[in-house]
Amino acid sequence: MATILLETAINAPVSRVFDLSRSIDLHLQSMAHSNETAIAGRTSGLIEWNETVTWKAKHFGVYHQLTVRITALEKYSHFTDIMEKGIFASMEHIHSFRTQGDATIMNCRFEFKAPCGPLGRLAETLFLKQYMRNLLLERNRVIKRIAESDEWKNLLN
Repeated sequence: MATILLETAINAPVSRVFDLSRSIDLHLQSMAHSNETAIAGRTSGLIEWNETVTWKAKHFGVYHQLTVRITALEKYSHFTDIMEKGIFASMEHIHSFRTQGDATIMNCRFEFKAPCGPLGRLAETLFLKQYMRNLLLERNRVIKRIAESDEWKNLLN
């Protein structure tokens, strides 16, 4: 199993960062390079506890679908999404938030296990962990950029 830990400081209120992190529309913006779309479940707005979203995206030249469910959510503190169906053997993404002065510290813990046993573990080590890390870093950069500008007003009503 591979684990990716990221911390991002964002100069915006924790409520804004928390909601932007749950925004389907922001997620689509951050993953535009992979032609990602939301095709089932919650397909726009803010995902809530026990809701699912199915993503379709192109990675490594092939379209994949991934369905996740929000299994835990405490407003402005944390939420967790877990894969219900998809390419991974397992996947869990824990998002947590805390206030530090005027900023919000957003932490991500992304754990996944590639399919195919030993071959999957080799893929995790050789390239998949870095690939997933880069996707998450891009997503966090977009959250930060939008939260720190007036763009957030277009996503949160």
